[in-house]
Amino acid sequence: MALSIGFLVQAYKGFREYFARGRWNLRRFVETGGMPSSHAASVAALSTMVGLSQGFRSVVFGVTLFFSLIVMYDAAGLRRAAGRQAVVLNRLIEEHFAHPEAGAQRLMELLGHTPLEVLIGALLGVASALIWTRIT
Repeated sequence: MALSIGFLVQAYKGFREYFARGRWNLRRFVETGGMPSSHAASVAALSTMVGLSQGFRSVVFGVTLFFSLIVMYDAAGLRRAAGRQAVVLNRLIEEHFAHPEAGAQRLMELLGHTPLEVLIGALLGVASALIWTRIT
């Protein structure tokens, strides 16, 4: 179920891109970053499902919650900082080199998430887990 919500959120990003721009960008179906965070949705759904099935005071819930928080912190912190650095490095290369190396790849800029993107992803994950347990 947690994996499914991650795929659904990622698919949403791809379709949203199509409806916003009128053309398909298939990379959006697999790229990191953007609203909402599919990583946060997946790990929040997993933690919620474990809490509901094993108890919110269980060791396994504590472990999944701990790793979920690490994933969400990484998405909004470390990966976001790496994305910002990629923007600066790409700009420096474009501005200071008249002919950048042929075939040199630009650094990927959309790596992390804003705290709001992570929060919305986490809320979607918790909500989807609660809905899932109600209908099954």
